Amino acid sequence: MSHSIVILTIFVLSIFIGFEVVSKVSTTLHTPLMSGANAIHGIILFGAIMVADKSTTVLSTSLSIAAIVLATINMVGGFVVTDRMLEMFKGKGGKK
Repeated sequence: MSHSIVILTIFVLSIFIGFEVVSKVSTTLHTPLMSGANAIHGIILFGAIMVADKSTTVLSTSLSIAAIVLATINMVGGFVVTDRMLEMFKGKGGKK
């Protein structure tokens, strides 16, 4: 089995697994779990960088870069959502 096919298989399976995991979380738990999931997003980003380091073809490099970009967007978005969630819990008499 070629190295590109292995990387493509991992990429496609990670998309399906990620969709299934996120879609099974109820809406009331999604925001609180986002802050805890930021560590997982960091691990995913690290894994995408490791895969990009081992890529040898244009296809595997392209998919690796796509994985890095998507993981980065996911991690930054998680921090933004967490920050907004924490702002909701601050009192009205806080910062001006």
